[in-house]
Parts: sequence; C-alpha cells; structure tokens
Amino acid sequence: MFAEIIINSNARALNRIFDYIVPKQLENDIKMGDRVVVPFGKGTKLEDGFVIHLKESSEFANREICQIDIGQSISEENIILAKLMARKYFCNLSDCIKLMLPPGTGGKKVKNRAKEKIGNFVFLKKEEDDIDFLIEIGKLKSEKHIRVAKLLQNNDGMYRPDLEILADVSSSILKTMEKNGILEMVEKPIQRNPFIRKNIEPDMPKPLNQEQKKCFYGIAEDIEENRYSKNLIFGITGSRKNRNLFAINCKSTRKTENQLLF
Repeated sequence: MFAEIIINSNARALNRIFDYIVPKQLENDIKMGDRVVVPFGKGTKLEDGFVIHLKESSEFANREICQIDIGQSISEENIILAKLMARKYFCNLSDCIKLMLPPGTGGKKVKNRAKEKIGNFVFLKKEEDDIDFLIEIGKLKSEKHIRVAKLLQNNDGMYRPDLEILADVSSSILKTMEKNGILEMVEKPIQRNPFIRKNIEPDMPKPLNQEQKKCFYGIAEDIEENRYSKNLIFGITGSRKNRNLFAINCKSTRKTENQLLF
C-alpha cells in the first residue's frame, strides 16, 4: 500500500504530492486524513504531513512512513473540502488542511501544540451491593466516605475536583478510600463542550418592517415577472441585508416572507 502525502509546510515549492510506502504494521490503521511523520529531504530529517489518498501502486515511493500521529486526523470530507479551497483560492493545500484542525494543533512542533487535557476520574471499585453491605455492617461508617460512595453509585465515574466539591471532601479522603480498595482513580481525557451549560434557542423568523417589505417585494416582483433589474440595498451592519437578498433569490418567491427568512 502507498500513501499520497502533502507536507505540512507553507512553502510554495512543497505544495505538491509526495508518495510514501505504508509499512505493513500500519496498513490496518492508516486512513485518508491521517497526520503522519515521514522522512523528508537529506539525512534523517523528519517532517509531518497529511494523507490525502491511499493507493495500491506507485512509481515514485521509495521511503516509508515512520508513524501515524494519533489524535490528529481529519475526515475524508474535510480533505475533499481542502482540495476545493486550494483550487479556488490558489493557496497551499496544507494551509487549507490546517484550517480543519482544532485551534493550536496546526504547528509542526509537537511540543508547541495544544494538548488534550487529561484529568483524574474517580470510579467505584466495588459493586453497589458490596457498598451497601459495608455500610450496613458498619465497615463503611464515615459520613464523608458514605457521601462519596453514594455519589459514585449514582454516576458512572466523576471528575475528581467535581466530586470533592459535591461531596464536600478533601483529596486525602479520596486517597484513603482508594487505599482501602473502595474506589479507583483513572486518568482520562476531559471532554470539553462549550455549550454544556448553555441553552441555545433557535432563531425564529422576524417580520419585515415597512422599508424591508418595500425592498423585498419590489425586487421579488421583478423576479416573478422575469424582468432584469439592478438593485442595491443600503443599510447598517446587522440590518439583515444578506438575509433579504437570500430570500429574494430563492426560486419560489410565492412562499411567505416568514418561510423565506429563516
């Protein structure tokens, strides 16, 4: 198997495809959109690049891919979009691909990239029935220990700082419970969701004012009558000029303004 690689560089001379051999041990893992490390140039210099195509034969490949950069892949759809962007805007394909990566991860130096945040998560090590039995026989009698156990019974693991706040306990309490085999701490990536505590309501259609109606229906009438006309809409920023133009250019101008303006 062979891979077509675009080197992660903004140099115009490197805005072309380089063929590399996919080692046998990577054949089952590699896919289009993967970020990889490859030997490039003279000596032992290594560069990173992106897989933009996989194929069964190549006349030019003579060096192997060194490794796949785990967690730095983008989708095949994004690769296709990047190619379209590069053709339309006459820019380097690698620059377009980097726009698809999360902020802070486009750099060539791994140490300078934004890293995925890792945190300690706490899980019960014993079954729920065992916890209830320990409470019943008095082996688990500390109020704080019981509070932690009950919270973990109702949640499939908790981020340690959150657990300490909700259970009103210190890290030493959790360490004691870990030492006694009641719970365990596991390092896991923290899933960041900026909308987790936000209630985002969808925009509702807004009625046009008199000036907007005059503008809208004036142009819509020309479209209905197949009359060619030039129109220039004036308005301050945020006055929904673009939305009006989109609605006017919809094929079916028989729809109501609320159906057209979304």
